[in-house]
Amino acid sequence: MIYLDNHSTTPVDNRVLNKMLPYFSIKYNNPHSQATVHNSSIIKEIDNARKHIANLIGAEKDEIVFTSGATESNNLAIKGMISKVKRGKNHFITLSTEHKCVLEALRKIEFEGAQVSVLKVKKNGLINIEDFKKSIKKETLMVSIMIANNETGVIQPIEKIAKICKQKGILFHTDAAQAIGKIKVNVKKMNIDLMSISSHKFYGPKGIGALYVRKKPRIRLNSLIDGGGQEMSIRSGTLPVPLCIGFGEAARIANKTLINEFKRTKLLRDYFLKKIEEAFPDVIINGSFKSRLPANLNISINGVDAETLISKLRNTVISAGSACSSNDLEPSPVLSGMGLKDNIIRSALRIGFGRYTSKKDTTMAAKEIIKVANELRKNVNSNI
Repeated sequence: MIYLDNHSTTPVDNRVLNKMLPYFSIKYNNPHSQATVHNSSIIKEIDNARKHIANLIGAEKDEIVFTSGATESNNLAIKGMISKVKRGKNHFITLSTEHKCVLEALRKIEFEGAQVSVLKVKKNGLINIEDFKKSIKKETLMVSIMIANNETGVIQPIEKIAKICKQKGILFHTDAAQAIGKIKVNVKKMNIDLMSISSHKFYGPKGIGALYVRKKPRIRLNSLIDGGGQEMSIRSGTLPVPLCIGFGEAARIANKTLINEFKRTKLLRDYFLKKIEEAFPDVIINGSFKSRLPANLNISINGVDAETLISKLRNTVISAGSACSSNDLEPSPVLSGMGLKDNIIRSALRIGFGRYTSKKDTTMAAKEIIKVANELRKNVNSNI
């Protein structure tokens, strides 16, 4: 099976798995317990994992708050502002193409008195900076805009956006689930205040993520989960040690391999696209091709229904949109938000290349997709 759905999730790297295994059955101590002398080594290992994650994003280890994943991190960053909302600074700005969990979290805090501006993007998926500047009010508390889109792979001009926020005294949060491990991200250089990260998007285990919380000046968040005061009292609960260790190891490997993988997956992506364009000269690339993740393609083949094509593929795994919304029957809100026509949206395929994708895999996947797409086109034409 050729797996080209690496934006949905990635397999756990064997090095990550091997690093995790002892913490299930041998080093299984509760790191928060005072009952055993072995806890100091567990705490040290968790500390090392934090360091690896911090190093990957240009942060300090005590700015890393472990969560269950990017969805929780996004909710914590946004809903954690609730006390500030109640004090009067209550305006939030986001994009219509953000992940569903960001948009839903913002809708929830509207009931607590927040005002939310959801900005439209340009047809290429990028923010309109002038519209963004005009949307800022004196009451604006936070801007939440993802680095890279989970469907189109479009990379927003985060440094430019965050610089404007800093000049205006506005907090900047970004959902970096799709970006971390694929492109260079430095929270200090990019003026990021809060950033959500997901382990399973870069060959770590599922069920764990992190929220980067800037230390200087320290950003105060209301907790969503209360209890024993773990994670600086921002996120209580016993840490899942094996997952923390795996997350840290995945970050260490990603930091080491990022530049080479960027180049390699980009070459595979471009090679695949060339094959598709040779077969279908009218293929449409959805979103900016210039400002895009190196391993991402989102394309529409004219006259081919994406869901039907995917169901007929026997050896290749791709998707028709976000994994978090794949059960929805409505057209992709991301592509709709870009103003694309319904027929283009219905034909949209998301292809994600990864660490274990070879050139042979890429060739075989392109051949199968072309074959099935041609069959579907013939069926459509014969029914006209």
